[in-house]
Amino acid sequence: MRNSRHDLMWKQLLPETRRNDDPLQVQLSTAFVNAILDGRLLAGSRLPSGRDLARLTGVSRNTAVLAYERLVAEGYVEARPRDGFFVYSAIKPTDAVTGHGPSSEHGPNWQARLPGAVSRVQWADRPNIWRDVRYPFVYGQFDHRLFPIHQWRQCSRQALELRAVDRWWQEGEDLDSTQLISQLIRRVLPRRGIAASEDEVLLTLGRQQSFYLLARLFARPGSKMAVEDPGFRDPRNVFASEGADVVLVPLDDEGLLLNEALASCDYLYCTPGYQCPTGITMSDGRRRDLLQLAQDRDLVIFEDDDDPETEYDGQAHSALKAGDQHGRVIYMSSLSKLLSPGLGIGFIVAPAPVIAELRALQRLMIRQTPGNNQIATALFIQQGHYDRLLQQTRDSLAHRAALLVQALRQELPEARFSVPTGGATLWLRLPHCADSLTFYYEALAEGVLLDPSMAFYFHPEGEQHQFVRLGFGAISVERIAPGIRELARIVAEHGRRHRL
Repeated sequence: MRNSRHDLMWKQLLPETRRNDDPLQVQLSTAFVNAILDGRLLAGSRLPSGRDLARLTGVSRNTAVLAYERLVAEGYVEARPRDGFFVYSAIKPTDAVTGHGPSSEHGPNWQARLPGAVSRVQWADRPNIWRDVRYPFVYGQFDHRLFPIHQWRQCSRQALELRAVDRWWQEGEDLDSTQLISQLIRRVLPRRGIAASEDEVLLTLGRQQSFYLLARLFARPGSKMAVEDPGFRDPRNVFASEGADVVLVPLDDEGLLLNEALASCDYLYCTPGYQCPTGITMSDGRRRDLLQLAQDRDLVIFEDDDDPETEYDGQAHSALKAGDQHGRVIYMSSLSKLLSPGLGIGFIVAPAPVIAELRALQRLMIRQTPGNNQIATALFIQQGHYDRLLQQTRDSLAHRAALLVQALRQELPEARFSVPTGGATLWLRLPHCADSLTFYYEALAEGVLLDPSMAFYFHPEGEQHQFVRLGFGAISVERIAPGIRELARIVAEHGRRHRL
């Protein structure tokens, strides 16, 4: 008969299992492993019987036995016939590092060695608590309920079969890259109007690594890099960190303005598909003029196709690179927006000599990109799951956009915006807003999370402070209208508080 003190000890060691997380036997075995490695369960300690473990943790006896079988198989627990389960005698706790670190008195002068520390660069990051906010109008995240988890697991299992594992576990063979690049060339890029060969495509760990590789290869002190204003901060920061002079180029209703400042630059970073953050799609005429300007002024264009193929009518605009006849456009995109931000699969399409240099530069950073994810993604595309997910995402975004527009027209009739035709954002000009950053914090305090204009304008002034960006790809459908009602209330209160 177990006493209450004995039960209390085990309940403290074994946290309550949760039905919506990992499988219950995995939760139990992980709790035991942590207790053993932390030194809270010593070698040779007797463990509760399967029946007692089930009672203490609220799981079935079969689940408790499965947890023990898992621990036995992994060598943490030994089963003694007719005696029970015990912590394996050869297991030792992980030694914790104790004591003080090295003295800084005679150490390096880090301030002198790090005069241009990257940590001081200003980024436009959202707070980590965005999942806990009532109305997260954020961009860059996705609604996990749309993701075909069963099909992805199936492709992941196939990527872990022996024959597939043999393709990606060896170092430096790049067979995994070839399989995914083949699918990109055959199934993804043609819909953007891009034809490419295998030596013209490089896989990266996402758009951020693409920015970094391009900056390291092309940027140098004295080179001029044009960026959109407003625009995405990250590529601007990366190029500036390599010594390039950043030139800000404004927009109009057709996209990037082709002015003399742009014509004097060596490189241009732009988002012609859905401009970040305004959502403007560059007109066909402006695209032709930009490509002609690039040819006349020896300009190289870095095209960032951040949210491709999400037009709600299914008629995707061709990429700027599709009209490039002279190899002046370097195209980059990723699969993260559609599949998962955490997947980390991006790609660059460029002339073969450029890709060769980028691949060599990438080799200085990492030996190779993760092959198991690449093979799973290649299978996901090959088996048609990517196309089905793309259509479902379009339908979902179209529905969300319609709800958002209806709510804005009803709750904020004075606000100004263009109705989105694709993508997952809406660029909104608010009435009675003197400072978008102040408004951002006031809204966040009331449970509404959005992006202020200062995250995109590099020198915000005047009316630029009245803009905010609303993302609608991650917020649940039923929270869109209530979120806009709350936003309208905050706008009115902001106006009264600041007497606008």
